[in-house]
Amino acid sequence: MHEDFRTRAADSIDSLPRGGPAASWLDRRLETERLEFLDRDDIDERVKRSVVRSLDDISAKLRFHEKFAQLALREVADIPAPRILELGAGHGGLSRELLERHPDVAVTVTDIDATSVADMAASDLGSHSRAVVEVTDSTSIDAPDRAYDLVVFAQSFHHLPPRAAAATIAEATRVAGKFLVIDLLRRAPIVQPLRLPLFSALILLAQGYPTAHDWLISELRAYSPSALSALAAHARPDITMRFSKDRTHQVAVMSRGANAEA
Repeated sequence: MHEDFRTRAADSIDSLPRGGPAASWLDRRLETERLEFLDRDDIDERVKRSVVRSLDDISAKLRFHEKFAQLALREVADIPAPRILELGAGHGGLSRELLERHPDVAVTVTDIDATSVADMAASDLGSHSRAVVEVTDSTSIDAPDRAYDLVVFAQSFHHLPPRAAAATIAEATRVAGKFLVIDLLRRAPIVQPLRLPLFSALILLAQGYPTAHDWLISELRAYSPSALSALAAHARPDITMRFSKDRTHQVAVMSRGANAEA
């Protein structure tokens, strides 16, 4: 890990730009402190549930569940019966796909939102013999070291402010050999205005404004590779990471020193 990431993250983790320590002025201006509807206490629960359902529907239509499951299972391909913890599961679409694709995988499906967890527990996930559904705070995971082979956080890591994000990295790399983060790409600042037609399409696809609202904020709060590196360095100096090239998502795999791949 580069020394400048360690120093800057340690000195000012709370104010770390989503574009990373060297983010441009324009990139910083395109950040937002505005919360998504899913993260606000003043939003009707019915609106939040509609956003969760819409995101699940969009992910299914675009086959994101399949893509994320493939990425996750690739990381544990050499383990006959992998133990996977999903953080920020929301609707549980990824965990369902994992259970369908691998006959011996055991999945712990979690979210910090109790309503989301209750909905997942009342679904097929709650009665699945290889699934456990529970409320979990990603910054304080109630599990011993190396309890899992993989922790995966898909499409939700951007919800975490920098300090909580760094704490999550520390915890996830403690309880598992690998931590897989799949999230929205942080687009170049000049590209963002050109993406307005996409959000218009999202309003139609999701049949409502709330999902498009949250998606736009998600993109503006997404972490860049350099920001993820700074967060990892703040979490622990021995964390190593690798990034995968992807046109639509940020994909990073993190491991602690002894668990890191050569």
